Amino acid sequence: MHPFGVLFWQEKAMLLISDVHLGKVSHFRKFGAAVPQKAIQRNFDLLDELVSYFTPKTICFLGDLFHSSLNAEWQLFEKWVERTAGDIILVSGNHDIISPLKYHRIGIHVISEIELEGFLLTHHPEEREGLFNFSGHVHPAIKLRGNGRQSLRLSCFFKRGRQMILPAFGEFTGSHVVKHKKHDEIFAIVENDIIKI
Repeated sequence: MHPFGVLFWQEKAMLLISDVHLGKVSHFRKFGAAVPQKAIQRNFDLLDELVSYFTPKTICFLGDLFHSSLNAEWQLFEKWVERTAGDIILVSGNHDIISPLKYHRIGIHVISEIELEGFLLTHHPEEREGLFNFSGHVHPAIKLRGNGRQSLRLSCFFKRGRQMILPAFGEFTGSHVVKHKKHDEIFAIVENDIIKI
């Protein structure tokens, strides 16, 4: 687990990233939301930093790579793909409405899921006999409360049984506070660290 909200599968040199939602900032700005322009570049800067740190052979996006239809961020994404080494896979999510042909033209494989060595990689959380599932979609977060009325909401990796849900990677994606049970495991992102709650 990395504090940017991604997982690195060392044996496969595979970087797992979920819910980047590229294009969301441009989409909001188009409709008048006061979102800073530099937020667009932030996702690409973080992706570059991760690729430089891990040097993955494969980058696997677990769905919702783009928030909606094509906009100006697609050109930035194409440039990012050009300068990024290794294979790039998109496990399609509910927001991935851009034609797979657009992705294929720039060398990205678009598939519905990956089953590999006892692991199942999907966008929506799945339960399948004999497999451990890594997914996204939920944008999990935990809410911590102090003795007063103060509270803190933190994105997290959420593990329940044979399933782990990754936090959303993208800027301005929002989050959903998960209702946890006794045996669930929560790994909160706190600044530049991962803390088991």
